[in-house]
Amino acid sequence: MPALKLLALLLALLAQPAQAHGISDVDPGSLWSYDPWLLAPLYAVGIGFYIGTQRLWRHAGGGRGVSFRQVAAFWTGWLTAALAVTSPLHWLGERLFAAHMVEHELLMVVAAPLMAFARINGPMLWSLPASFRPAAGRILNLPILAAPWRFVSHPMSATILHGVALWVWHAPPLYAWALENTTIHRLQHISFFVSALLFWWVLLHGRGRGRSTRVRDGIAVACLFITILHSGVLGALLTVSPRVWIPGQSAFAGEFGLSALEDQQLAGILMWVPMGILYTGAGLFFAHRWLTANNGHSYPLLV
Repeated sequence: MPALKLLALLLALLAQPAQAHGISDVDPGSLWSYDPWLLAPLYAVGIGFYIGTQRLWRHAGGGRGVSFRQVAAFWTGWLTAALAVTSPLHWLGERLFAAHMVEHELLMVVAAPLMAFARINGPMLWSLPASFRPAAGRILNLPILAAPWRFVSHPMSATILHGVALWVWHAPPLYAWALENTTIHRLQHISFFVSALLFWWVLLHGRGRGRSTRVRDGIAVACLFITILHSGVLGALLTVSPRVWIPGQSAFAGEFGLSALEDQQLAGILMWVPMGILYTGAGLFFAHRWLTANNGHSYPLLV
């Protein structure tokens, strides 16, 4: 099966040296990436979250301010994102459409929701020296920053931005450009992750603006339904298309007994089915909360 062959090749890449040719900065012996433009933000966020969590817990007590579940979610999401952009999967993703799709899905529907659940803004603020925190809070509340944030943090805005990132970067000219230009490739990954992080943060923690929790959960269900529809359409188009969209993306397809078109079809199925299942699972979670709770009061399900 192609999926098992993909796993076998990844294990082989970890176990033995190989030649690295492509746009990624990788160790030729292991094919692990060391791009500082991706590693620096990862380490900055990880170190900041750790320092902020420790300071917050020393001040308020363990598990207060940020829960143990949120800390576990953050580090699971952080590790997933780090492996997606630094492991041999990243190198393989430049040569196999299906691998590139797996990398993007790890960023958008695994790492992003976990890190959004962790609500990292609190620990990151606490990571600053105490004398800097009031000034940082005032800066974040300046109209020049607060007004754009109010716009992008609206559920519909976040849903649209996430959808635009998904569709625009799968347009053949832009996708091919990302495979040829390191800066554009970085921008592609950052766009996927940041738009997904915003999307999930708004669904999980978005301000109610006077709405009840039940109404916000209903809005989350609607946003996820829209996302399931448009991502499923894109996955279906990749799957049923009779032509290859990005010829240069499938250089390793033959290693798995696939043609370039079959590699694209597998990538489309990965977007269509696994991603759709994860979005649907999240939608069911919000739907359950929407149907069974309203400000702490339970409602029986009608049958």
